[in-house]
Amino acid sequence: MNYFNIARPPNPCPKAENMESVIELRHLKTLLALEETGSVSLAAQRIFLTQSALSHQIRTLESYYDTPLFERKSVPLRFTHAGARLLKLAHELLPKIAAAERDMAQIIEGGAGELRLAVECHTCFDWLMPAMGEFRPLWPKVELDIVSGFQADPVGLLLNHRADLAIVSEAVPQAGIAYRPLFAYGMVGICAPDHPLAAKDIWQAEDFADETLITYPVPDDMIDLLRKVLLPKGISPARRHSELTIAIVQLVASRRGIAALPHWSVMPYLEKGYVVSRQITDAGLQSELYAAMRSEDEHNSYLADFCQIVRDQGFNTLGALSLPEEQAV
Repeated sequence: MNYFNIARPPNPCPKAENMESVIELRHLKTLLALEETGSVSLAAQRIFLTQSALSHQIRTLESYYDTPLFERKSVPLRFTHAGARLLKLAHELLPKIAAAERDMAQIIEGGAGELRLAVECHTCFDWLMPAMGEFRPLWPKVELDIVSGFQADPVGLLLNHRADLAIVSEAVPQAGIAYRPLFAYGMVGICAPDHPLAAKDIWQAEDFADETLITYPVPDDMIDLLRKVLLPKGISPARRHSELTIAIVQLVASRRGIAALPHWSVMPYLEKGYVVSRQITDAGLQSELYAAMRSEDEHNSYLADFCQIVRDQGFNTLGALSLPEEQAV
C-alpha cells in the first residue's frame, strides 16, 4: 500500500492545536442577533439570553481565535474582519439547517395539519399577516386560518379544540396549556398636540383620572393600562370604546379623549402630527404577547416554526421590542 504525505495547512489558531472547533450553532445565532439589533443588550433579548450569557459566548470565541469580533465602542455595533467572516458563515449555514430541520419534520410527520389562530389582540395584524404569508409556502400542506372575530377567551378555544394556537397577553398557568413567549413592546399614551397633557413628558396614573380613556371594547383585565397602572391605584376614568385603531386615533386627535396604544401602531400618525405620544409612568408601560397552545402540541414542528416566524417578523419590522423579562435564561 502506498502512502502519501500531505502537508497540513498552518493552524490559524496555534494555541488551539489539537482542539476541536469551538464554534457552535448558538454562537452563529448570537452573531446574527448582534447584526440585526446592533447592540449586545438587544441581541441578548432577541435570543432569550441574559446579557452576561451572551457576552460569555462572545468572549469564548474571541479567546479561542485570540482576536476581537466587533468594536466595543461602536454604535451601532460594528464587526471586525474576523467577526464578519464568522457572520458570513452564520448567514450561509443557519438557513440551510433550518430548511433541513423543516424538511425532516415534514418527512417524519407528513407535513400536513391544521393551524387555526385565535387572537385577543386588536393590533396584532400589523405583524401577524406578514408572518402568515411567510409561513404558508414553508408548510404548504398545513391549513392556516384565523378563527373569525375578536376572541375574549382564546385559551378556552384551545381546550375545546376550536383553535390550535392563541395569541394572548398573559401566560396564565393553566392545566393542559403551554406558552411560548413572542415579544414585549412599549405602550405609549397619545393625545392631541394641543391637549394639556401634551406639555408633560411622562404621564402618571393620576393624569388619567379626569380624562376620557378611549379603548377597544374588551374586558378591563385585558387592557394593560388599566390592569397594571390605573386600577391598582383605584383610578377608573370615564371610558369610550372603538373597534379600530384608526378610529381611536381620530377621536384622540379631535380631543374626545386620550388613549394608550402600542408605539408601533401609532408611529404613522405621530409622524404626520395628528397626535403626540408620551411615556406612561417613570418605568414605562410594557405589554407582552405569548403564543398559547395545548400541552400535547408543545413539540409540534409547524407550530414551533410559526412562533419563530412571528417573533422574527416582530423584531424585524416593528422595532423597539424586547422579550418578557421572566423568559431570559
